Amino acid sequence: MPRDVERPRPRRLHRTDWMALLSGALFIVLGILVVTRAITDPLVLVGVMVLGLAFAGLVAIIARVVRGK
Repeated sequence: MPRDVERPRPRRLHRTDWMALLSGALFIVLGILVVTRAITDPLVLVGVMVLGLAFAGLVAIIARVVRGK
């Protein structure tokens, strides 16, 4: 008696979440800079963080517009 073998479905690739990717990279870089004491001023740290998150948001918005969603 032949068995019915299901073939695996092709995997769907999800779209890159640019906001999450760039924010994660930003926090890793900022963590390295703080641990190595390259940034010691909290005001500079907050400024770089805000600018980095703003850049990540801008890239995420542009990616969404380009995708047409």
